[in-house]
Amino acid sequence: MQLLVVGANGLLGSNVVRAGQQRGWNVRGTYHSTRPEFDIPLTQFDLSECDSFDDVLTERDPDVVVNCAAMTDVDGCETNPEQAHVLNGDAPGELAAHCNANGIEFVHVSTDYVFGGTEREPYSESADTDPVQVYGESKLAGEQAVTEETADALVARLSFVWGIHRSTDDLTGFPAWVRSRLLAAEDIPLFTDQWVTPTRAGQAAETLLDLIEQDATGLFHIACSSCVTPYEFGEVITDHVDISEELLSEGSMDDVERDATRPAYTCLDIENVESELNRPQPTLREDVEEVWNALR
Repeated sequence: MQLLVVGANGLLGSNVVRAGQQRGWNVRGTYHSTRPEFDIPLTQFDLSECDSFDDVLTERDPDVVVNCAAMTDVDGCETNPEQAHVLNGDAPGELAAHCNANGIEFVHVSTDYVFGGTEREPYSESADTDPVQVYGESKLAGEQAVTEETADALVARLSFVWGIHRSTDDLTGFPAWVRSRLLAAEDIPLFTDQWVTPTRAGQAAETLLDLIEQDATGLFHIACSSCVTPYEFGEVITDHVDISEELLSEGSMDDVERDATRPAYTCLDIENVESELNRPQPTLREDVEEVWNALR
C-alpha cells in the first residue's frame, strides 16, 4: 500500500505515518513549514496552494491519501475566518478532486465541533450539524466539499485529540498540560460543564488504517467510548501521575474569555465504527493506560 499523509508533522498525521510504517506500508508525507523527523520521503506543501497537489501526487504515486492538515487554532479561525475557510473548507475539496481525477482513494479528517452542543446524548453521524464558531463552520464546509467531489471518500470526525507526537515522542494536548502542572504542583482549574469523547491520536490512526483496509467509505466518528468532562479527564491523569487530586479544582467554561465559542456537549456516538470493524472502541482509562505504558 502506497500511503500519502498530508500534514505529516501534526499530532494525528505523525501517528498515521507511524501506524502505516508498522504495517509495512510505503509511507510518504507532506508538511507545511517544519519538516518532521521521519525517515520517509517528504514534500513541502501549502494547503492554500492546492493547484500544486497534482505534482505531489505524480511524485509520490499513492494508492490512498489521508488529509490530516488543517487550521486547528479555534480562536485563530475566529479572528481570521477567511484563512480558515480557505484551509479547512476549500482545500479539502480541491485535494479530493485531484485524487478523484487520478483514481486515488481519499480520506479526510474532521471534528466534533461541527455540532452545536445543545444535545445531551452522543451525536451520531446522521445528527444535525450546527457549528457555533468559524472553526466548526469551516470544517463542516470541508466535509461537504469532499463528499461533493467524490462519493467514495472516507470522512472521520475526531474529538479533543491528544496523544504522543510520533516525530518527537512528546506527549501532546490536554494530558501534557495537566501533567506538567501536576509535576510543578500548580493548581489546575478544569471545566465541569463541558462534555467530550477524547480521541487518542494513535488509536485514531490505527482505526483509520483499519477502515482503509476494509475499503470503508462514508462518515465515521472515531473517539473513545467515554463521555467525560475535562475535570473527569484530569482525574484519570492524576491516577497515572500518582499525585493527589487536590491540585484539581472545578471550573466553568464561563470563567475563560476566548474569541470563539465552544460547544458544551460534543460527545460522539461511536457505534458505527465499532460495527464496521467488529470491535469496541477503548475507554478513556484504557487509552491513558496505553500512552503511559508507552511513555515509560
